[in-house]
Amino acid sequence: MLLAACLCNSSLVLRAADKPNVVLIVIDDLGQRDLGCYGSTFYKTPNIDWMAKEGVRFTDAYAACPVCSPTRASILTGRYPQRAGITDWIPGRKDNSDQRLKRPEIRNELPLEETTIAKALQKDGYATALIGKWHLGGKGFEPEKHGFDVNIGGDETGTPRSYFAPFENKLGKMPGLENAKEGEYLTDRLAAEAEGFIEKHKDKPFFLYLPHYGVHTPLKAPQALVDKYKAAPTHGKQSNPVYAAMVESMDAAVGRVLKKLDDLKLSDNTLVIFTSDNGGLATLEGMPFAPTINSPLREGKGYLYEGGVRVPLVVKWPGKVKPGTTDQVACSIDFFDTILDATGTKKPASLKTDGVSLLRTVTTGEPRTPRAIYWHYPHYANQGSKPGGAVRFKDHKLIEYYEDGRRELFDVRKDPSESRNLISDAPAVAKTLTDALDSWRKGVGAKMPTPNPDYKPNPPNKDGVITMPARTALVSGVMLRFEPLPHKNTLGFWVNKDDYATFDFTVERGGAFTVEVLQGCGKGSGGAEVELAAGSEKLTFTVKDTGGFQSFEARDVGTLKFEKAGRYTMTVKAKTKPGVAVMDLRQIVLKPAK
Repeated sequence: MLLAACLCNSSLVLRAADKPNVVLIVIDDLGQRDLGCYGSTFYKTPNIDWMAKEGVRFTDAYAACPVCSPTRASILTGRYPQRAGITDWIPGRKDNSDQRLKRPEIRNELPLEETTIAKALQKDGYATALIGKWHLGGKGFEPEKHGFDVNIGGDETGTPRSYFAPFENKLGKMPGLENAKEGEYLTDRLAAEAEGFIEKHKDKPFFLYLPHYGVHTPLKAPQALVDKYKAAPTHGKQSNPVYAAMVESMDAAVGRVLKKLDDLKLSDNTLVIFTSDNGGLATLEGMPFAPTINSPLREGKGYLYEGGVRVPLVVKWPGKVKPGTTDQVACSIDFFDTILDATGTKKPASLKTDGVSLLRTVTTGEPRTPRAIYWHYPHYANQGSKPGGAVRFKDHKLIEYYEDGRRELFDVRKDPSESRNLISDAPAVAKTLTDALDSWRKGVGAKMPTPNPDYKPNPPNKDGVITMPARTALVSGVMLRFEPLPHKNTLGFWVNKDDYATFDFTVERGGAFTVEVLQGCGKGSGGAEVELAAGSEKLTFTVKDTGGFQSFEARDVGTLKFEKAGRYTMTVKAKTKPGVAVMDLRQIVLKPAK
């Protein structure tokens, strides 16, 4: 009986050893276009480029949210993050008085009842490790509570306590990194820890979840790497040398993991997935220059446009994965089912996931049946975006804004830069997608923002001056839009005369105000007549040709009188449009008349 038991146990061990290993690498805030294999000529990413050549590179892969914590929840559970109540980065941005809407409350941790990839694989005999960023809860909700045998570096924080050892700040130390060598760079340390975990578990199946803290702000990198990039940072192009150094360091760390698998002859039995949690950060957030730009994709982190949610996705598994590029739509909700499918791990019968397995796509190249991908971001982002939702089905993507119900429709296959709004051209498609988005929100229990009772828009400063930046406007029509990138920061694309903008503002002391507009206009497009109207007050001015739409000039255009204190709405409409566009408008300023 004892011999039979030993043979039985030996058989189980052999079967377990035959199971493939899984390495899931998630980079923080890495834009899809930050990699050479996706078109970057500034950043150096030879290891990931090689991985893409050896594996499958997805062109149309998405994060489930334009910010981090919700996407991380979706990656680990295979479910839309709305089901777990996590719709913003944890703990999220607090409400401000200049917001029309209040955010819904979010959970500050991944619920313990959620089944993670780590839990499922751990139950199936896998050694499991998280090495890097967690950001899904603090005490009582640590990675160890969610199926990870090993946790190195993961805590409740969204940014590293320090990018250089010692890895600590006044609030605490990063777990498992207490003995790092003084001055060691975090990305390098995490790579070394990953190598150590692989070495230790080379003889049994393992799941390594490697969510790097880089390339998230604060922008910090070894000076020797920064010095390699001589270009001066310039708005509107990939040119930030510190960010470039962080990307290169991240790529080297990925290369170390791939080499360790090769050296231990584990590559053929290891599924490696490389991705990001959202698009690249393309706005300033207090910095003199944005980390990156996602062109030709529109905008970046925090936005529901392609630059905010389309991410890199490369899958490598020699002998199993068929090398090449695919335009099949994929999402972070798909990793759970893909990994369980690849490892032969059974999904609990009661567990309902939202994703699908991508295994057939990456191993045979066969397309999947088209399905819709959804987003719900009911928050004002640090990057300047406003609450909204979105859905992509086949080639079309619809975005809905929650402040006023405005919708935009794009063919993201033909127009990945989302430059042409088709909302008026394809009303049937828009209605179908609107209905689908509404039905999905109800199905996942998505919480909506509510009116802000403390809303106080664009209040005056201590001198009574009222400044209305372009980002505070509501736009109506088809093409007019706010462009948040630092080289623009304007209401632009005013190519349809009938599009218009409105600004809410607060008057605390009535009286007459001189009106200053900060406008730009390209050569040959000047001369448009524009009306400003608020309450019973109106004035009209003529747009000046400034030599370029982003060549802004401050102009006093007249006087408006507001006798009573209170909230007002200013409407900005074009009466004529002699050129290709009306103008670009960066802000309107009301100054108490003397």
